[in-house]
Amino acid sequence: MTPERKERLLSVLNKRQSNLTVVLEDVQDPHNISAVMRTCDAVGIQDIYVINTMAPRHKKWGHRSSSSAERWLTTYEFDNAAACIAALRKKYDKIFTTHLATDAVSLYSIDFTGSVALIFGNEQNGVSDGVRALADGNFIIPQMGIIRSLNISVACAVSIYEALRQKTMAGHYDKQGLPEGQYTTLLEEWGFKEDDMNED
Repeated sequence: MTPERKERLLSVLNKRQSNLTVVLEDVQDPHNISAVMRTCDAVGIQDIYVINTMAPRHKKWGHRSSSSAERWLTTYEFDNAAACIAALRKKYDKIFTTHLATDAVSLYSIDFTGSVALIFGNEQNGVSDGVRALADGNFIIPQMGIIRSLNISVACAVSIYEALRQKTMAGHYDKQGLPEGQYTTLLEEWGFKEDDMNED
């Protein structure tokens, strides 16, 4: 591994965040999934979750949209929504779904300095009733136009960049954000050898 590549990968890994994730429920277009992956990589999200109860698991994401971002992310796939929520509960303090409801809060009122999972739903039907019932609440992205909806990949990008803004102000990117065990595992997965890890 060249010194330049080592420096680039370490810089990225050191900014990965363990207390923020994105969950996609029954998103059908693989290009939407890949676009979300690319944005997750850009803001330092390492773990993402994909719930697929409507069709066979995706074998390949849209490479043009992701620019191979999936290679650098850890993706957990579930065919059971309740099992996915149970897994999220073990790692994240708050789970919010995107849903236009009377009790929905604004994206900008969510405290992203805590541990948060955001769930985005199917292109046609949004987040399912079952998943909404298991979450802590709903949030909406404020909009001023006639059409009160955004493409899922756009909605995700807007949401997690707000998270990035808050986390940057809180200094989360100034220190290692992953647990040591996960950090070491990713070093190996990303191609670091023992000599690379021991170099100053």
